[in-house]
Amino acid sequence: MGTYNLLKGKRGIIFGALDENSIAWKVAIRAKEEGANFVLTNSPLALRRKEIFELAKKTGTQVIATDITEVSELEDLFEESMKILGGKIDFVLHSVGMSPNVRKNIPYIELDYDYMHKTLDVSAISLHKVLAVAKKLDAINEGGSVVALTYIAAHRTFSSYSDMANAKSMLESIVRQFGYHYGVAKNVRINSVSQSPTRTTAGSGVSGFNAFFNYANSMSPLGNADADSCANTCMFLFSDLSKMITMQTIYNDGGFSSMGISNKLINQYIDAGCGEDK
Repeated sequence: MGTYNLLKGKRGIIFGALDENSIAWKVAIRAKEEGANFVLTNSPLALRRKEIFELAKKTGTQVIATDITEVSELEDLFEESMKILGGKIDFVLHSVGMSPNVRKNIPYIELDYDYMHKTLDVSAISLHKVLAVAKKLDAINEGGSVVALTYIAAHRTFSSYSDMANAKSMLESIVRQFGYHYGVAKNVRINSVSQSPTRTTAGSGVSGFNAFFNYANSMSPLGNADADSCANTCMFLFSDLSKMITMQTIYNDGGFSSMGISNKLINQYIDAGCGEDK
């Protein structure tokens, strides 16, 4: 992939880089290649894995531990980031999602509601907190860009995605509603990217992930979009090339979101003896 200086001189905050399989990790690498300076942040628990410090070394940046659900910690993050980077922020990546119900394989119709509250707080409400803190502190430059990672389960039912689907629906609603208010106030753009199933540490924790992945790959005319492709889409959304795009969900999914069924899947069912014409 070539570089185009799309983010030259821009400052950012990237939430959620865990290891080299993380989409946020790929976004950080690409953002550096495109000329950006940024701060990396994740929860104190995630930082115990240590890999993020390798990413910081590669990209010449600093890591700040932040509980994304705590407003006071987000305030500290934005203030410290502006000091480190020497000015207001131009872009933010929200790449955060977690469901205790999914981790513990609790069926959707038997959800633990305390766990569900945690899912919603970490995976969706946290975006509202990030945006509210940024607006209160006037921490994002005029015309800045915020991108949140989502999934098509916000609109369609995937049987094992559980309460993460509810969280993604809320996340996309926050993108639209806050996108209006922040757009009117500061021309700040807020969008979400709906990515193909991707072999990340978080994604692979969903029950039946391999089936998700293979089904989407068979359905999509271009096949599944990988994490590097998602990072490139984020570069576009962070850049000045997307100045008039806001409050949108961008489907970086190889065409999956527009498909009903593909010939490849039809042939697979026929080969399995499930769909012969009579």
